Amino acid sequence: MLPWSADLAGRLDEHVLDSAVLRDNPLGDPYERPLWVYTPPGYDDEPERRYPTVYVIQGFTGHVAMWRNRMPFRQPFPETADAVFARGEAPPAIVVYVDAWTSYGGSQFLDSPGTGRYHSYLCEEVVPWVDARYRTVNAPEHRAIMGKSSGGYGAMVTPMLRPDLFGALATHAGDALFEYAYLGGFPQIVRHLREYGGDVMRWWDDFRSRVSFTRSGDDKLLEILGYTACYSADRDGTPVLPFDPVTGVLRPEVWQRWLDWDPVRMVPRHADAVRSLRAVWIDGGTRDEWFLDVGAEAYRRALLDAGVAADALHFELFDAAHGGIDYRYPLSLAWLSDRIAAK
Repeated sequence: MLPWSADLAGRLDEHVLDSAVLRDNPLGDPYERPLWVYTPPGYDDEPERRYPTVYVIQGFTGHVAMWRNRMPFRQPFPETADAVFARGEAPPAIVVYVDAWTSYGGSQFLDSPGTGRYHSYLCEEVVPWVDARYRTVNAPEHRAIMGKSSGGYGAMVTPMLRPDLFGALATHAGDALFEYAYLGGFPQIVRHLREYGGDVMRWWDDFRSRVSFTRSGDDKLLEILGYTACYSADRDGTPVLPFDPVTGVLRPEVWQRWLDWDPVRMVPRHADAVRSLRAVWIDGGTRDEWFLDVGAEAYRRALLDAGVAADALHFELFDAAHGGIDYRYPLSLAWLSDRIAAK
């Protein structure tokens, strides 16, 4: 397998969006954002044909340029996605790669006073922009969203909040069942914060003053700061931890704010929205370090209990940890493309 880039059978257009909703975001992050739009082979040959669309979102710390990262003996997803359509494994679709990076590492694809309006950016700016410039089928039953980890979380949550836009999803090891995904890491974070007097923002100042990830606990502390800014920031943007940073005792009212954003718990509140889903792909590794295979089971059960038809679901657990599961993405892409195909 070649260690450098390969030619695509389709076309990958690279754009920059000037976002109104991300201007003056609380972290001062760029409001001009890269956006990649892939059109499948034959797109330019049939000017009257319209196509379903799959939106691809990334995990925590992800940004759109990372889709070019090439692991040894593996192809990056834009190439394996192109191969799905070049080989005729699924009906052709437009694939949109969205950037929702923040200085804290991610946005969870939510609107938050701690990070910015990234849910609105995706739904109110990116989707209409793509529909206006590409020959999409502008209907939720022909529009899907997919992602892994925090991207998988965004893929679960976004159709619940905007069923008028998204009618299908794929979640690979998406954050769910928060008491298992997050709660077990809180004691480690308390230990790491001891040298910062229990102040996560003191750690943040230190982190930004040196080479990143050179001290023990940097990864865990970045995660807790990023998630807190998304799930439980005060109105002024201040991140409020869901536990006392010195004693580790849970703050029930703050932790509840996190639980309110748990996809498993959101499903009953958005039962009408999930029942409208045309297709849901759920998978995860049985050795996932954040127990997201357990979260996947719980999310699947919540969907079934809410009345989602069993034949609309694809559920699969496989032997893997959290990382290195990018080979799963073209599988779900082909499955989604088949189910949202314009007919």
